[in-house]
Amino acid sequence: MTLLPNIITLIRIAGSLGLLLCEVTGVVFWIIYSLCGISDIADGWLARKLKCVTKTGALLDSLADICFVACCAWKLKPILELPQWLWLWAGVIVVIKVVNQLSPLVMYGRCCFPHTLANKITGFLLFIAVPMTFLSIVPITIVAAIATFAAIREGHYISRK
Repeated sequence: MTLLPNIITLIRIAGSLGLLLCEVTGVVFWIIYSLCGISDIADGWLARKLKCVTKTGALLDSLADICFVACCAWKLKPILELPQWLWLWAGVIVVIKVVNQLSPLVMYGRCCFPHTLANKITGFLLFIAVPMTFLSIVPITIVAAIATFAAIREGHYISRK
């Protein structure tokens, strides 16, 4: 039972990769997308409920989040009509997050994926905003602003650890 949260996380990774095989305009894509988003909430909640929160589980969860975002971006970039500045902004956020990871890796020989409140809020809002982006860029722009704050805040958190 204590492995259940990690199993859910591994299924989210498989689902994320499965998105690459689906048409974005199809129902299957959005069902898998929804299940991945729900499982992201469920695995952490379940780990806390079962009192089986581990560093391995937290790392696996962060890797699943990266996989999900990367697979969604890969599938959505060709069909979303987002301005170039928004994609560049997303690239800046990615650079900040990579630098955040390189710092503890170089200094301490390990990665640190903090599950800060700002990161959790960003993930949840991103999950909701992506489908809305087909109608307007406003929600995803707001999420980009929050994600920028979360990434910078993450760097401060990591530097204090």
